[in-house]
Amino acid sequence: MSDKLFSDFPEVSAKAWKQQIQYDLKGADYNETLVWESPEGIKVKPFYHQEDISKLNLQSVNNKDWKIGQVVYAGNAAMANAKARDFLQKGAECILFQIPSAAIKIEELLKNLNFENTPIYFELHFLSADYVNGIKSHLGNAASPIFLNIDIIGNLARSGNWFEGLEKDHSTLTSILDMDLRNTLQVDLSLYQNAGATITQQLAYGLAHANEYLNHFQSRLENSSGFTMHFKVAVGTNYFFEIAKLRALRILWSTLASEYGITTACHISAYPTKRNKTLYDYNTNMLRSTTECMSAILGGADVVFNLPYDAIYHKNNEFGDRIALNQLILLKEESHFDKVGNPADGTFYIESLTHQIAEKALQLFKNLEKQGGFLKQLKAHVIQKQINESAAKEQERFNTKTEVLVGTNTYVNSDDRMKDNLELYPFLKSNTRKTLIAPIFEKRLAEAMEQKRLKDE
Repeated sequence: MSDKLFSDFPEVSAKAWKQQIQYDLKGADYNETLVWESPEGIKVKPFYHQEDISKLNLQSVNNKDWKIGQVVYAGNAAMANAKARDFLQKGAECILFQIPSAAIKIEELLKNLNFENTPIYFELHFLSADYVNGIKSHLGNAASPIFLNIDIIGNLARSGNWFEGLEKDHSTLTSILDMDLRNTLQVDLSLYQNAGATITQQLAYGLAHANEYLNHFQSRLENSSGFTMHFKVAVGTNYFFEIAKLRALRILWSTLASEYGITTACHISAYPTKRNKTLYDYNTNMLRSTTECMSAILGGADVVFNLPYDAIYHKNNEFGDRIALNQLILLKEESHFDKVGNPADGTFYIESLTHQIAEKALQLFKNLEKQGGFLKQLKAHVIQKQINESAAKEQERFNTKTEVLVGTNTYVNSDDRMKDNLELYPFLKSNTRKTLIAPIFEKRLAEAMEQKRLKDE
């Protein structure tokens, strides 16, 4: 190609661009007119230039090998096994089993599943070293990775209680770690996002959450042959910010892990957020979850588990599950999101966002550690208070239509009726029970508005 083509378009500095913009504004203030501030306190400019990333230590993110995941509730071992095999035939590449009790027989649940090519994730709703040992005995030396996803701190934050008590939980987790299984620990960031935390809060709390494990189990984790920290992340609808969030998470983990002499990268599983999902005009949930899955993939998630568009009010059903799975298959097989490993690398805007988010999250993490760490702040209800304050601000933006959910607070179809379609209770449940700490509650933005609409139908 001729060099003359490029000489016809000389480089333009960031200063020259800004001068031209200010000229075109005809006296209007540049910052007031074109610069807006995110809930995280990040000022977003109208344009970005190579100069914005020239001094940044850029890190490449390779997401070419991301996998399509499928969640299967294992209330019945035989039925869950049949569903898992069906999902794998239809295009799922890994399975996450949600296991409610130790009564579920692992041999029956995993019967005839190919562990040579299929990563298996577990989400145990209980804590049992014997059950985990049964998993280990059954799987043996499976070629594909097995993720246990045990998060005793996450259970405390979500429920307000330990599984069986602080000392007992730590003792049981120690026994499990001594089994030297790969990928035992999980840090659940999705709780913070679904409860209304800002992006920087989610990352800072997640990092402090992980630090509790690293600090307490330091000697065991340093000597573990296959240790990987698994982060469960909920992805919101702010497309570019969410891409940057996942990229920032990897930077933050690398920074923290290096302090403990750990060199392995973190493993990220991503889910669409529940916070912006709606009961009315529910088909828009498909659009929301599609862009959220796109953000997760471009941000570098290792596996993406989609949320069915009707999950908040329908029980698991074949149609909803099929649509959710097909959304991911379309992104991979037809949109070719698996063909380029690093599409966001070097993007001026995303790289700038990534480092600003990482810096703000790291500062908040340091402040948490100065105050005694995540557990101490959780027990003192500081974390809960900070999340509630952020959630209240977001709720106010929704109520005033600054934050738009189409079909719910804007462009509402008044003829839409949902009262007779509810198979599940779609709102925050308040069960009175004794807890050690105030739990962190997940709550959707549209709940109060939807409850009023249901009452008026």
